[in-house]
Order: sequence, then C-alpha cells, then structure tokens
Amino acid sequence: MRIAVSGTHRAGKSTLIDELSGHLPTYVTVDEPYHQLEEEGYEFAAPPSVDDFEEQLARSIADLDEAPRDVLFDRCPVDFIGYLLAHEDHDAFDLDAWLPRVRTALGKLDLIVLVGIEQPDRISLSSSEDEELRLSVDEKLKELLLGDAYALGVAVLEVEGSSRARAKQVLEQLGRGSVP
Repeated sequence: MRIAVSGTHRAGKSTLIDELSGHLPTYVTVDEPYHQLEEEGYEFAAPPSVDDFEEQLARSIADLDEAPRDVLFDRCPVDFIGYLLAHEDHDAFDLDAWLPRVRTALGKLDLIVLVGIEQPDRISLSSSEDEELRLSVDEKLKELLLGDAYALGVAVLEVEGSSRARAKQVLEQLGRGSVP
C-alpha cells in the first residue's frame, strides 16, 4: 500500500511514521519534500514563501510518481495546499492550476493518515514557533481531507491518541491487527 501521513507541523507525523516503520518493515519511508530539497541545496526563505511551498508541492507530486508500491510518505500534496491556503500571500497561489496534477497524484495513494492537533495539545511548542500558522494549516487540512472541499477523492483516516494508539488505528485500517 501507498500511505501518506499528513498534518501540520509539530503534530506527530514523523513519530507516527517511525512507529509504523517498526510494524511494516518491508515498507520504504519517503522523507518530506522540505528535507529532500534542503539536502539538495535548495534555500528556503524564512519563513517559507509561496514559491517555496509550490516547490515542495511539485516535489511531493514527483515523489508519488517515483515511489515503490509499499511506502510511507511523510506528507503529501494536500499538506502543501494547506500551507499555501494558510499563507499570508495565499492570493499569489493559483489552486485551480494545481488541482488536476494534485488529483492525479493523489490517485496513486491508497490512504492518507491525518494527524491533527488534539485538545489538549500533545506537542509542546517553543515560543519561536508560529502557533497561528500551525492552527490555520490544521484547519485547512481538515477542510481539504475530511470535508473534501475540492473532491480530491482519497481515502482518509484521522488518527488520535498516543503514537502507539495512532499506529494501532492505522494497522487496524490496513487489516494488520493490533500493535503488540
């Protein structure tokens, strides 16, 4: 199966992927586009610009085209749409121009696992992190994935609880039983 773990920053995506990797040893893990691009020398603005998020969106689409069958993706194209829609310069982003490519790419996924912000929040944030952006992206992702505002047509599983509980929910969805 091709599974993407989606969510705003500091929600527990990477922790969930680490937990799932232990239970799905034959799966390949694909790092999030930000880290891939950074390793290749791409220089992001601080904070990232609309162009930076579009670059990550394009990489995420390419990752879906190139990855093997059994894979865990850290993020998917919807993540970057969420960030772009929440960006202060969101008017510079042409969603309609990207939607056909995004829908085609998402058709290559079997499941998106949405890791949302819980109440109380499970993640401690430093004072330098943009909590308003984090919350806005979380809201946008829920609209995009759970509300299916743009008819993306992908199966979504929203998980909650500890990383172990989240992994158990994913494994049960996959018919793999429970976490030992």
